[in-house]
Amino acid sequence: MTSMGKTRRMVSVGLCAGALAAALMTPAQAASPDSAQLTAGKGTVWSLKNTGTDVQFRGLAAVSRTTAWVAGSKGTVLRTADGGHSWRNVSPPGAEGLEFRDVEAFDARRAVVLAIGEGEASRIFATSDGGTTWTESFRNPDPRAFYDCITFFDSRNGLAMSDPVDGRFRILSTRDGGRSWRVLPSEGMPAAQQGEAGFAASGQCLVSSGPKDVWLATGGGATARVLHSADRGVNWTAAEAGIPAGDPARGVFALAFRGRGQGLAVGGDYRTGQPSPNASAISRDGGRSWRPSTAPPPAYRSGVAWLPHTPAAALAVGPTGTDLTVDGGRSWRTVDAGSFDSVDCAQDIGCWASGAKGRVARLEP
Repeated sequence: MTSMGKTRRMVSVGLCAGALAAALMTPAQAASPDSAQLTAGKGTVWSLKNTGTDVQFRGLAAVSRTTAWVAGSKGTVLRTADGGHSWRNVSPPGAEGLEFRDVEAFDARRAVVLAIGEGEASRIFATSDGGTTWTESFRNPDPRAFYDCITFFDSRNGLAMSDPVDGRFRILSTRDGGRSWRVLPSEGMPAAQQGEAGFAASGQCLVSSGPKDVWLATGGGATARVLHSADRGVNWTAAEAGIPAGDPARGVFALAFRGRGQGLAVGGDYRTGQPSPNASAISRDGGRSWRPSTAPPPAYRSGVAWLPHTPAAALAVGPTGTDLTVDGGRSWRTVDAGSFDSVDCAQDIGCWASGAKGRVARLEP
């Protein structure tokens, strides 16, 4: 493609993203969580895709508008390459007893999935042939560790995080695309608070942006915190997130960063019926400081993603709905009532959401 062709395509994608954000701001219509198409705004819908299963998909990776991966309970991994019209079951053999909570995909062929749990229940699998074959690249040997999330800086370098062991969050590192892992030294990690942990709710408790920056979300302790490393997980600093904690069910559940500076945090109390005031916060300095949103989502949210090619638009999802911000997280508006656990957007504005009872949807202009 010529440089002029690339420029025209990027302008077209940017205009489409802006129109999509504007459409989402219109009042929700017919937002029934059981309908085939969930209206997120005039001219825009979450279009449910039939996955043929009823498992819960908390792991989600949006590669493009046509390609996405989901990972969930009963060791299930699915992949679509046609925009969700059909799904291929690419679950690792023998994984039926595992609970997959995160998937990171580089394209239609290469992906890494994380199973959570204490001790050997925490495992990592990698594939380079679209899920036809998998390699178990890590099985947690420490009964005190419980891995929650993974993230990648590029197709080779990535990290995984565990709840605290010996008073500090534990970090795994890979330099070969997830085919092998090693535990990083803990000296650069701040001490954990009593009861502090990560939440394996959407695969977004550990996120990266750029070649070296990574952020880790916590809850359960006296305060919810966001930890930041600028050197791929060797040294970390911690900041209070401004989202209420002080209970094992409360804290920051998901993060999203645009570049090194612009950050979003969402969470609350995941228990059904419990209030979640101040369920979102924003950072403009790379996570060094956070302030609560002036108009946060009305309830607990477990996933968040920036809408590509827009200056300040993002989506947050949870069991009671989808919210949109167009001012960088300062204020949120509910645009859909359907239940989702995770949301992810590809650079071509392929935005996907996943959740309970096999629910997967793509945002449709």
